[in-house]
Amino acid sequence: MKKVTVILISVLILSGCQTGPVNLELPSLIGDNMLLQQKTNAIIWGKANPGKKISITPAWSTEFRTKSGKDGKWSVEIPTPEAGGPYSITVEGKDTSVVINNVLVGEVWFCSGQSNMEMPVAGWPPRDTIMHAAGEIARADIPEIRLFNVQRKISDVPSENCSGKWEVCSPESVRQFSATAYFFGKKLYEELHVPVGLIESAWGGTPAESWISSVVLENAGEFVPEIEALKESAPLLSEYQEWLNGHKQLEIKPGGEDQWKNLSFDDGNVPSIDFDDSEWPVISLPGQFERVTGEFDGAIWFRKKVELPGNLTGNDLILSLGPIDDMDCTYFNGEPVGSSEVSGLWQVDRNYNIPSSLIRAGVNTIAVRVLDTQGGGGINGRPGSMKISVKNSKLAPVAIEGEWKYQPVAELTGNKFYILDITKNEFYTRERPKTPGPSTPTVLYNGMVNPVKNYRIKGAIWYQGEANVGRAGQYEKIFPLMIQNWRDSWDIKDFPFYYVQIAPYFYSHVDSTESALLREAQGKALQLPNTGMAITLDIATVMNIHPPFKIEVGERLANLALAKDYGKKILYSGPVYRSMTIDGNVIKIQFDNVEEGFVAKDNTLAEFEIAGKDGRYVKAVARLVKDEVWVTSPKVREPESARYCWRNGAVASLFNSAGLPASQFRTKE
Repeated sequence: MKKVTVILISVLILSGCQTGPVNLELPSLIGDNMLLQQKTNAIIWGKANPGKKISITPAWSTEFRTKSGKDGKWSVEIPTPEAGGPYSITVEGKDTSVVINNVLVGEVWFCSGQSNMEMPVAGWPPRDTIMHAAGEIARADIPEIRLFNVQRKISDVPSENCSGKWEVCSPESVRQFSATAYFFGKKLYEELHVPVGLIESAWGGTPAESWISSVVLENAGEFVPEIEALKESAPLLSEYQEWLNGHKQLEIKPGGEDQWKNLSFDDGNVPSIDFDDSEWPVISLPGQFERVTGEFDGAIWFRKKVELPGNLTGNDLILSLGPIDDMDCTYFNGEPVGSSEVSGLWQVDRNYNIPSSLIRAGVNTIAVRVLDTQGGGGINGRPGSMKISVKNSKLAPVAIEGEWKYQPVAELTGNKFYILDITKNEFYTRERPKTPGPSTPTVLYNGMVNPVKNYRIKGAIWYQGEANVGRAGQYEKIFPLMIQNWRDSWDIKDFPFYYVQIAPYFYSHVDSTESALLREAQGKALQLPNTGMAITLDIATVMNIHPPFKIEVGERLANLALAKDYGKKILYSGPVYRSMTIDGNVIKIQFDNVEEGFVAKDNTLAEFEIAGKDGRYVKAVARLVKDEVWVTSPKVREPESARYCWRNGAVASLFNSAGLPASQFRTKE
């Protein structure tokens, strides 16, 4: 009898364990509208209380079962069918059932890089625009294309989840999605007639080392001090984050032009002329606020009291602040006079009209709330750009640069603002550890790559390199490491990796060569298997680092994939240097990928140079002779080497019959 009692108690205990709450959690990538890679083993994963049974039932197959481990994590591999859908997937625990709806199966690509990948289809007008954007947006009602935008996140340790959601491609959803990625995916969809999923994970101005894991960088002997410093600061950063977590928070929903508009940080009284800023610190403007705050993204108030001479009162005035990075809300004597609350206007001068009714004799108060979402922020005009002037008058303006009061009011981390109490000067009451920025080695791999690595993809496209200009030798080493790092992280051997060679841009000077060296370093990564490079020497805006020709870029990347991975007979490369011979004073250059002949832009070959034994290059005369380019110069009688498009501002002149430009080259390093 005693033995039976023990057994019954044991059964009850076990039964109690099974009836406890499951607390089923799914990562952001596993949700409605998602698109799974076809004909592979897709991973469905999540969290639950330890030891809980989880079942996953896709509509195209039978039930799959798993169990959460001691750490609460669970995952299961599910074979996916050929492209199709929509399907549903049911994920169940004992007390929870989640149905994932509108799931498609097709081709999934990871799309990453810096601002030229991040630049949305709507552009960042007025300066940075996308050609034919309005028409492309209007025609973007393509429900078989699915979009996921990984929200920006810096992390000192590898993150397990990211912020974002799958969206059905529509004119609304595509506006703020990567233009390069969208045009790549659209071309694949049109040619393959299967659903396409695009995962954008990009951050403007970031170098390659931010996107590489710490282990890979350390093993390569690169950025070791920076990584060690990041590790040492991790506990302090964790404590600081816990302190932030105790504050009121405002979550930013991903996507859309309105995500930054009308944000309130409990700061509605700051513009008032009666607001007491006597305890606020002082900063000299114009300039970036990071020089006093350290690395910081978020919202900062600036205030200044200005005494206007009598001849300015009674007139309509213009308040000029110069460019503001990134956004602003500006007030004069407590009243709003202007704002810019959309991304991409960081280079645009702010000039706001002040009606005469707002102007007081004597002291007037200006208040500006600056919102910075990445990189350096502040009121960044040239000396003399900050002033108050009379509208349509030659009266001397009043300078307002110099000392301003300032105070951070909300810190932006990931997709959340943490609201600070400006009446207590909270930003300065707690010691703030040195925080990593988006250019810190490994932090974007941790925050924006690692959370995606469980999601099965076909391959990746990459548009980056501008931030590494000037460090070509290092890029030549770390860029191939990054490609292999990603392939290892996804555990997909040699998945396709296609990237964009950076376009001509003036950098230090149009005739300098630092970007040519970086382009050369990019080209050397083609030694890795299953890689390809889209050339952009012909679709550049030399004085703007954000060329508007993203349709061409996306389609050139797509042609690489279509030819190499999907069996399409598409010419995807322009002429590529193969070899040279010297015949007297002529260098004869041979190329690959010219089976159907050369084309010279405007019947003229430009940007060819030639050098003798001294290695000093001079402009050369180049001409097409059958399947070769012959290069000469009267200044070089005994040539030894030649090069093409070897300036920052060099634009392509040599093409194949398909209209694809030749890659830059030099015959001798």
